[in-house]
Amino acid sequence: MPLVFVGHGSPMNAIDDNKFSREWTKMGQELPRPKAILMVSAHWVDEATLVTGDEDPKKINDFYGFPEELYQKRYPVKGDVKLAKKIEELTGAKLDSNWGIDHGTWSVLCRMYPKADVPVIQMSLDENITPREHWELAKKLVGLREEGFLIMGSGNVVHNLGMMQWIDEGFEWAVEFDKNIKQLIIKNDFDKLINYEELENWQKAIPTNEHYLPMLYVLALKNEEEKVDFRCEKVTMGSMSMRSWIISE
Repeated sequence: MPLVFVGHGSPMNAIDDNKFSREWTKMGQELPRPKAILMVSAHWVDEATLVTGDEDPKKINDFYGFPEELYQKRYPVKGDVKLAKKIEELTGAKLDSNWGIDHGTWSVLCRMYPKADVPVIQMSLDENITPREHWELAKKLVGLREEGFLIMGSGNVVHNLGMMQWIDEGFEWAVEFDKNIKQLIIKNDFDKLINYEELENWQKAIPTNEHYLPMLYVLALKNEEEKVDFRCEKVTMGSMSMRSWIISE
């Protein structure tokens, strides 16, 4: 199966018809149909590595101040307990019945798979481990690709809400950081991506790393010869990169 990273941006993309939501729809149509989806979302950070273990995961509206239509948006997707237990065996993750699918997951997947007919589970980001340890943890999932499961990350290459402005363009530093990440991915220069604190302007681009880490889970499973098809190559709101990509042979 391919690998997918999505820069998810505002939850409004779940109901707005725009260039991002249309591209996500196109991505879902192009991908081979997976048996189930494992999503690593920026919006589930915990003190351990957890994986959702419910057959009927709840939809989490982890935002406020948005139109009622967004809160009423339904995405009644099923979970996959067998896949969750498999990930538990592979990584040592613990099954969790308290979480569900947050907007980093459902706001994207409702566009990619609008019928909610592909099972979905989420895996948390352990706040107590390093980026390198996240990378090594992700590598334990490589066998799932061969079994027909789609592994996805949902976050943002650049994500700084404190500097965000309501403009449809990016600050110069944010655009340059985003382009630099693209070039590092193309070159398979993963050490620099893992050690992101050595990159110029990382403090602005990654003030906290929960939106950056999901892309490491995707890139850790990339074979060196695989191609990266970049999508949504835009920085908007000054400091939010919507860059997404599909990795495949």
